[in-house]
Amino acid sequence: MIRTVFRSDDLPPEERLPRFDELQATSVHPMRVRSDEPNDFRATARELELRSVNVVELTSSSAEVWRTAKLVRAGDPGLFSVVFSRSGGIALSQRGREAVLGADDFAVYDSSQPFDLRITAAEGATTTLTRIHVPRSLLVLPQNKVDQILAVPLPTRQGLGALLTQFFTTLTADTSPYGPADIPRLGNVAVELLTSTLAHHIDAVREPAPESQGELLHLRVLAFIREHLHDPQLTPGVIAAAHHISVSYLHRIFQAQETTVSAWIRRERLESARRELGQPALRAVPVHRIATRWGFNDHATFTRAFRAAYDIPPKDYRHHALGPRH
Repeated sequence: MIRTVFRSDDLPPEERLPRFDELQATSVHPMRVRSDEPNDFRATARELELRSVNVVELTSSSAEVWRTAKLVRAGDPGLFSVVFSRSGGIALSQRGREAVLGADDFAVYDSSQPFDLRITAAEGATTTLTRIHVPRSLLVLPQNKVDQILAVPLPTRQGLGALLTQFFTTLTADTSPYGPADIPRLGNVAVELLTSTLAHHIDAVREPAPESQGELLHLRVLAFIREHLHDPQLTPGVIAAAHHISVSYLHRIFQAQETTVSAWIRRERLESARRELGQPALRAVPVHRIATRWGFNDHATFTRAFRAAYDIPPKDYRHHALGPRH
């Protein structure tokens, strides 16, 4: 599941930094890279795709990766990113803050805002870091709350921070125990763990006011629904029971957001199916199997709902998104 996307040892020394810089500059999340010792630059990047969660393990000599306002305007996929060091030092700057990260810290940054990430390695050595990208829409966390913890050192020695770093460290170290069918499950676990960890640290910034207690419950409910979207038996009763609240109170939570529980579930299921229909790696998977994977047991119902949401049948959407087979 994990693949090497860049290895400087495969290139002549004079091409290593320019090629790595080009790789970052042409990504969906454009960045630039520089080094004070360009002729001695070394890097290896390994990538793991867990559905919508992208994980990169980067081993690099000293370098600086930055993203300006101009690069944000050039392309912004709307990501929250988590970064932590496996060895060596890194420093992250965003929103006027700087987080110097050691072995016991992680930090969060936002692709929609300029940032600077400095990788510090001893002379002749390298630093290894893990970086996780996840779409902001999947974490369902208030932007203004996440802004409070951007570029702030957060602990990894205990609690959710420890679970988070251990989970991704284990995955990037060895993916052999997992097969293709495990990818959706691992992706769901990753999103739930990221959501819970960031929500925990947002909550720790200050004691929430009574009205924000309901907001945190709403976030936990949304995270639970995302984790169980594949289950066709996901109902308001099941959701309410899992959170020890009444069904009527659950409906009031969603009424405050001007939607219903069922409408939100359907929208998220359709959006998940739409993303998979647009993935080249899943071209051979029949449409009805993707629909079933996201809780639609009846293909006709799925087709009608998809057309109503996107003004195009799912098969036609896939054709337009991927183009004809070659």
